[in-house]
Amino acid sequence: MRALRSPVVAAVAVAAALTVVSGCAAKSDSKGGKGVIEVAASDNACELSADTFPAGHVRFAVQNKGSKVTEVYVYAPGDRIVTERENIGPGTSAEITAEIKPGHYEVACKPGMKGDGIRQKLTADGKGADAKRDPRLDAAVAAYRTYVQQEADRTLPAAQKFADAVRAGDVAEAKKTYALSRVGWERTEPVAESFGDIDPKVDVRADGLEDGQKWTGWHRLEKSLWQEKKISADDKKLAAQLIDDLKDWQKRVGTADITPTSMANGAKELLDEVATGKVTGEEERYSHTDLVDFQGNVEGAQKAYDLLKPVVSKNDPELTKELDRQFKEIHARLDDHRDKGSADGFVSYDTVGKEARKKLSDSVNALAEPLSKLAAAVAVTK
Repeated sequence: MRALRSPVVAAVAVAAALTVVSGCAAKSDSKGGKGVIEVAASDNACELSADTFPAGHVRFAVQNKGSKVTEVYVYAPGDRIVTERENIGPGTSAEITAEIKPGHYEVACKPGMKGDGIRQKLTADGKGADAKRDPRLDAAVAAYRTYVQQEADRTLPAAQKFADAVRAGDVAEAKKTYALSRVGWERTEPVAESFGDIDPKVDVRADGLEDGQKWTGWHRLEKSLWQEKKISADDKKLAAQLIDDLKDWQKRVGTADITPTSMANGAKELLDEVATGKVTGEEERYSHTDLVDFQGNVEGAQKAYDLLKPVVSKNDPELTKELDRQFKEIHARLDDHRDKGSADGFVSYDTVGKEARKKLSDSVNALAEPLSKLAAAVAVTK
């Protein structure tokens, strides 16, 4: 869910000092000639070291030279998200490894993490990614595509129960089914968000609305159920619209452009979602069902990792050991807050104290750091 977020500095340090240079071709690194584009983001500029680069695996090395938290997106035509990195704090750096097909793109730096961003055009030329890709990565992509479609298919019946309760004016039943209707979405959120237009319709919070945007989707209904404690005629219309928008997502999810690096980056994005919305309690500020979303994000991240693990364990065995350990740890922290008597299996997040929230946050940060290295490990060719 894309919304204005508080600064959370968990960015990945760039391995070498970065100097923004002018030029019309991407620099090459020392490992097989893969491109690196340096991005200097500030409060009023987005400078690239190149406007053309070889298609295939490319690293975007980002420095935030501004005073605001920023995020960087790479868009294909139609504002389809190819890759992204959020929550890059002032004075910090981040590195994004992605597989880019030949074509025309835009890089957007978004100071304050709102709006369309400051954009620069760039072109990927050539034939594309390394021809000798490990066949296990192709299998991982195929399996992940199946997983994403299955989650979308499973979401619709759960969301329909929620929408039916809203349309019937049944506040109690709508509350009971609300969090469970969101699980599949939370597990696969980066793929859903890649389309650009669906997420703002179904999962935006009030503080993420653009000027003139009507508030629709889950969180508008959440506010009605928990804060206003009633269901209006407009809410019933919004419930019907939510189902229509989710059906659109279900239909389109099979067309998503999925690569091994997008799977890896998506896993990191899911942890960013936890750090900036779930742990803080901002995501489900009315219902306090944040732990359900938290679990969904972690499960989705682990699914992507598990599918990529056969290759990553070969390329970086120490990374797999650390990721295995940290996933186990974060599940243990979630288990501390189970409640078998609740409809969704967790305690209400407003009952989780400051110290317990810190433990959850520490677990998220401990997992996010090695997870940020997953895409680079996937991109290694031997």
